[in-house]
Amino acid sequence: MTTDHYVHHLASAGPGKPLLFLFHGTGGDERQLLQLGAELAPGAGIVSPRGDVSEQGAARFFRRTGEGVYDMDDLARASDRMREFIAAHVQREKPSAVLGLGYSNGANILASVTFAAPQLFDAAVLMHPLIPFAPRWGEGTATTRFLLTAGRTDPICPAHLTTRLGDYLTEAGAETEIEWHEGGHEIRPNETVAAGRFLHSFLKGVEQ
Repeated sequence: MTTDHYVHHLASAGPGKPLLFLFHGTGGDERQLLQLGAELAPGAGIVSPRGDVSEQGAARFFRRTGEGVYDMDDLARASDRMREFIAAHVQREKPSAVLGLGYSNGANILASVTFAAPQLFDAAVLMHPLIPFAPRWGEGTATTRFLLTAGRTDPICPAHLTTRLGDYLTEAGAETEIEWHEGGHEIRPNETVAAGRFLHSFLKGVEQ
């Protein structure tokens, strides 16, 4: 395992503190969600990788062949690589809790990693995920708690697929919440409020 699979931002909080992994959307980078992460999880360490795939110059975490059409072989490659990257940082940082937050393409890679390693994260916030396939779960009980956030009129991530993802997670035994807004693919204030509330219980031992 290596902590250097990806170009990334690291702000270590030291052993015994929560560790938050941030995953940007298409065209973003390791800085895109830093302010949001710091606001939602004050005092937590932060690891924010940059996607290693370029789509006409836009960084992503895995390849696709069209809108909502994924290269499943590359998604498997990316999920394995990201799982190793996360596990290496967890091993080094020795956190009290492992948290994840991803937006759009970042939510998709975070979701895929949690499918493969259902005990790696304590909590995951998936903002506007698009999972057009049934998960293949790794070994062990799904212990990750999930918050999904979505727009009811999102043209990129249709609402019925968000609902279906919530059903997949619940059926796997994962505690799952969904926070909706009436808009599209943009992040709205009620989502960030819900995410902050969701992550709060995992921030024990940090100064707030």
